[in-house]
Amino acid sequence: MEQTNPYIKQFPEMMKGKKVMYVHGFASSGQSGTVTRIREVLPNATVIAPDLPIRPEEALALLRRTCEEQKPDLIIGTSMGGMYAEMLRGYDRILVNPAFAMGDTMREHGMMGAQQFQNPRQDGVQEFIVTKALVKEYKEMTEQCFAGVDAGERARVWGLFGDEDELVDTYDMFQSHYPKAIRFHGEHRMNDQSFMHAVVPVIRWIDDRQEGRERPIIYIGVETLEDGYHKPRSSAQKTVRQLMETYQVYFVADASYINDDYAEANGWLYEYITVPAWGHTVFINQRQLLYGDYFIGGDEEWSGLATHIRFGSDTFKTWDDIAAYFSRLGGQ
Repeated sequence: MEQTNPYIKQFPEMMKGKKVMYVHGFASSGQSGTVTRIREVLPNATVIAPDLPIRPEEALALLRRTCEEQKPDLIIGTSMGGMYAEMLRGYDRILVNPAFAMGDTMREHGMMGAQQFQNPRQDGVQEFIVTKALVKEYKEMTEQCFAGVDAGERARVWGLFGDEDELVDTYDMFQSHYPKAIRFHGEHRMNDQSFMHAVVPVIRWIDDRQEGRERPIIYIGVETLEDGYHKPRSSAQKTVRQLMETYQVYFVADASYINDDYAEANGWLYEYITVPAWGHTVFINQRQLLYGDYFIGGDEEWSGLATHIRFGSDTFKTWDDIAAYFSRLGGQ
C-alpha cells in the first residue's frame, strides 16, 4: 500500500487479519479523516466504520447489530462515538475524549438547530436539525453509560483524554468506573501526532495481549533521557518510539524519591513520553533486581541479569548510537 501521509507510519503486523470498528463523533461519518488514518496505520486490518443515525437509540442499535455480524477485535470510539463504544460490552475498546454527557455538551457548545455533517455520508444527507427533543434523547441515552460494569469490562476498556480538550472532559467520570484512564497531549479532535503517540501504543498493547505475544523487555533509566536542563536528549524520544515498535519498554526511576521528586519524575515522563509511560514506569532502588533483556542506564557498574547498555560510554555516547545498535539486533 502506497504511503500517502508523511506523518503516518504503517504497521503491517499490528492487528493483522483482524477487524477494527471505528465509531465516529457527532456530525461526522464513517468517511472521516480518522478512518483514513487508521487504515493507513493498520494496512492489514479490516476497518469497519458505519455512518451513525442522528437519533441515539437507532445509532446504538446499528452498532450492536454491526458488532454481532462483524465481531470486531477492537473498537475505537471518539467523542460521541466513545460514549457509544463504552456501551458495546464484551469487546476491547479505546475511548478517545468520550462525550458521556452528550445532552449537556450539545447545549453548551452551540449544537442546537440546523447543523451540517462534517464529512460525506453514504446516504448523501448533508444537513440535520438538533431539537430539544433530540437533546433529551441523548441525555437519556447517556444515563445508560457504565451500567453493570464488571471486572472483565474494566480490563478491556481504555480511556484517552486530551489535556487541551476544551469541548468535553469526562476523565474523572471515566476513572470512577474504569482504571485505564490516561491523559495525552492533544485537543478534542485527534490529529496525526496524537493518534500516533497516544492511540497507536494502546492498540499495540491490546494486539499483544490478544496474541499472547511476549516482546523482549528493555528498561530505560530516566536519567538517560533528559539533559541538564531537564529536556529530552537529542533523539531520545524518537529512539524510544522506535524501540516500542519491537520491544516492551519500561522506564526506571529511583524509588528513594520523596513525594515532590516522585511527582517531578512522573511529570517529566508525562510531558515527554506521555501514554507509553502509563503502567510502564518502575520505581526501584536495586536496579540489578530488574528481570528483563536489556537495561539502558548511566550506571558505571552493573550486576543485573539484563544486558547493560551504558549510556554515555564510548560505544553508546548518544541515543542515535543506541538506535543503531537495536536496529542491528532486529528485535532480538
